[in-house]
Amino acid sequence: MQKRNPFLAALVSAGIAACGGGGDPRGAAGLSTTEEAVGSADDAGVIYVLSNDPGGNAALAFARASDGTLTPAGSFPTGGTGTGAGLGSQGALAFTRDGRWLLAVNAGSDDVSIFSVSRRGGLELVDRASSGGDMPISISVANGVAFVVNAGVPNTVSGLRIGPHGDLAPIPGSTRPLSADDSGPAQVSFDPAGEVLVVTEKTTNRISVYRTDDDGGVEGPRVFPSSGQVPFGFAFSRTGALVVSEAAASTVSSYRLNDDDLETVTASAPNFQAAACWIAIPESSRYAYSANTGAGTISGYAVAQDGTLSLLDSDGVTAAAGSGPADLAFSSGSRFLYVRNGGDGSISGYRVQGDGALEPVELASGLPAGSAGLAAR
Repeated sequence: MQKRNPFLAALVSAGIAACGGGGDPRGAAGLSTTEEAVGSADDAGVIYVLSNDPGGNAALAFARASDGTLTPAGSFPTGGTGTGAGLGSQGALAFTRDGRWLLAVNAGSDDVSIFSVSRRGGLELVDRASSGGDMPISISVANGVAFVVNAGVPNTVSGLRIGPHGDLAPIPGSTRPLSADDSGPAQVSFDPAGEVLVVTEKTTNRISVYRTDDDGGVEGPRVFPSSGQVPFGFAFSRTGALVVSEAAASTVSSYRLNDDDLETVTASAPNFQAAACWIAIPESSRYAYSANTGAGTISGYAVAQDGTLSLLDSDGVTAAAGSGPADLAFSSGSRFLYVRNGGDGSISGYRVQGDGALEPVELASGLPAGSAGLAAR
């Protein structure tokens, strides 16, 4: 039997704890509770955060002006409940590709909500359906199908079909296990083709891969070891490179999916920060950014065509963030990058430069404790 390394075990535990994504106890200051349209037709876009409130979950909206600044713009109840504590996940909110629907996990009530999204960014709750398990924490959408990962024991992935009017229907036979009953899932996401599902597992240090079909059927998992400890958030480039954060040593790896194999391209590139937990890639796919929860920073990486990673800044600090930076999201067109700061209940915004540098826009405050997820348009 392999002996447990106490130093490594402590490092892994610290990495998992740092990526909890919780926040200071505070109210959602300045947020309306109405379900009115978010802004005028001239508004540049909208940012959404999930309140994750155990008394009633809601999508919190912020109108984004053309200069990237944010204004609180309403609270839209999901009809379900949250947990009140950080979900330790990436992808609690997800748009359909056409932006018509926004899906949200309700980790407290074990279901998923779907909103219709108006042209002005207002949300209307359309349906709720069971997540197929306990404590859904991350969701991904492709080709009219959504898959959710459930963090309650036993851990599972499960699928839901999205009807033409936004109705949600669980897909029979789509619920599948992860590599272990208690694997500590962090994120589920489709690949760019919408044919493969990937799940990162924090406690087993594995990556589980599933093959899906047009009917929402799923096969797997095929299980691969992570390059580094505590694989957490990830994103795909347009060319299919899979970029994964590793919280324990604050490293980032890249992979290629080739048929039945997951091949490492860059193995655990350090950013010299603390607890790299969340990952985002812009539409150009030229860069990848990690939110380093333990350091309060963001690290940028250049992404080559083959998926090779290289730090943009030698010290790993592309930008400073607020306390406990967590979920990352790019606005439509990737002009702006936003990060939800779990430690102080704020959202940091940055204008993305041509060389990958990040120019701060503003720091918007007022998120409730335990908020989760971030989606932008």
